[in-house]
Amino acid sequence: MNCKTALIFYYLKENRNSYNALAGALEKYPDIKQMDVYFLPNEEELLQKAPVISKDHKKTIIGLSFTTSKFWYIKDLLDKLKKKTDSQTVFLAGGPHPTGAPQETLKIGFDLVINGEGEEALPELLHRIKNDEDYPDVKGLSYLDKNGGYVFTGKRPPVNINNYYPISEFFSKHGPIEITRGCPHACSYCQVSQMFSRKPRHRSLENILDCVKIMKRQDSTYFRFISPNAFSYGSEDGKKINYEKLDGLLSGIRNLIGKRGKIFFGSFPSEVRPEHVNLDTVNMVKKYTDTDNLVIGAQSGSQRVLDFIKRGYDVASIYKAAEVTRQAGLKANIDFIFGLPGETDEDVASTLKVIKDLNQMGAKIHAHAFMPLPQTPFKNENAGKISPSLKKELDRLCSNGIIYGQWQKQGKIAAEIAAKSK
Repeated sequence: MNCKTALIFYYLKENRNSYNALAGALEKYPDIKQMDVYFLPNEEELLQKAPVISKDHKKTIIGLSFTTSKFWYIKDLLDKLKKKTDSQTVFLAGGPHPTGAPQETLKIGFDLVINGEGEEALPELLHRIKNDEDYPDVKGLSYLDKNGGYVFTGKRPPVNINNYYPISEFFSKHGPIEITRGCPHACSYCQVSQMFSRKPRHRSLENILDCVKIMKRQDSTYFRFISPNAFSYGSEDGKKINYEKLDGLLSGIRNLIGKRGKIFFGSFPSEVRPEHVNLDTVNMVKKYTDTDNLVIGAQSGSQRVLDFIKRGYDVASIYKAAEVTRQAGLKANIDFIFGLPGETDEDVASTLKVIKDLNQMGAKIHAHAFMPLPQTPFKNENAGKISPSLKKELDRLCSNGIIYGQWQKQGKIAAEIAAKSK
C-alpha cells in the first residue's frame, strides 16, 4: 500500500464522459499523486476489487454517478458494496439523479452527494477526507447529520470550465470533448438548464485545441463533441448563431489534426436544434468535418406540444432542417418523444404524420418514451405511456426501417421507477 487513501470510480459507458471531466480536474489537484485512483468498468470488477482496495487503504471513497433510469439498479449495487467493503468506506453520489433528488439518494445509503458540477467540489472534499477534516463548509454537498437530518451546504457558483480540461492526460481518460455547458431554453422535460444554468458557458478554442493535442499524443484520431446544441458554440445567449466562432472552432481543429484525423460534429453524442440547421451551418459541417449525419432534436410533431414543453420553434422548422440536411447530402436522425405530459391522440396523430413526411424526405426517426426527471417542471408527471395502438404503429415503423430507438425499454423503466417509488 503506497497511499493511505483510495478513490474508486464506477466507470461505465453511460457516465464515462462525466468521469473524464472529473479526472481532468483531479489531475490539477496537488494531492492526487498521493492517492490511488481506480476506474472500474463493470459490476463484476467493482464488487471483486472494491473490498480488496478498501481493506488495503485507511480511507476509501467510492463514487457512483447515475441517471434516474439507473436509480434502482444503483440502490441494489450499493447494498452489495456495503456488505463487502469496510465500514469506513465513504459512498459518494453525483450526476443527474443525485443532483435532482439528493435526499432520495441519501436515503438509499449514500454518505454524500455532490450537487451539480464536481470539478471544484470533488477535489476540495477529497482533501478534507484525506486529512481527517470536516466538510460542512464545502459548498455543493448534501448529507445526513447524526440525527438523520438533511444538510445542504449551499450552492456553488458555476465552474469556469476553461480552468479544466474535460479529459485527462494524467489518467489517460478521454473521449468526446465538452465544448459548451448550460442551455438557455429550459425545456420542461430536461435537466440540463437546471443542473448547469440557462447561461451557456463555452470552452475556449485554446482549451479545446489543447484537448485535441493531448488526444493526438495518446493516438486518438476520432474527435467528437458534447454540447446541448452543437451549433450554439460561441453564442453569447445560446440562441443566436455565432458563425465566426463556429467556423473558427471547426477550422482550428481541422488545421491541427490534418486530413488523417476524423471530426464528427452535430452527431452523437451531441445534437442540434432544428432552427439552427441552415445552409451556412450545414456547409461548415461539410467543409471541415467527416460527419455524415446530423442528430436533430424535434421531440414532437404537434405545435401545441412543442409550445407546452417550451421548445421555442415551430413544426415548419423541423421540415426545413430535414430538407436542408438532405440537400447537403447528409442523413437526418431526428429525435421524437412519445408520452409527453398532456399529449392527446390528436397530438400523436400529428407527430406520426410528421414522422412519415420526414421519412419520405430520407430522414430516420429516433423514438423515445417520456421519463419524468427530478428538478424539472415535469418531475411529478406520470411516465409516458405508449398505448397498444401506438405501440403497434411504432413496431410497424420500426420493422420498415423508419424509426429506431429504445422507447419500449425507456417506457418500462419509467413505469418501474414510478411503481417502486409509491
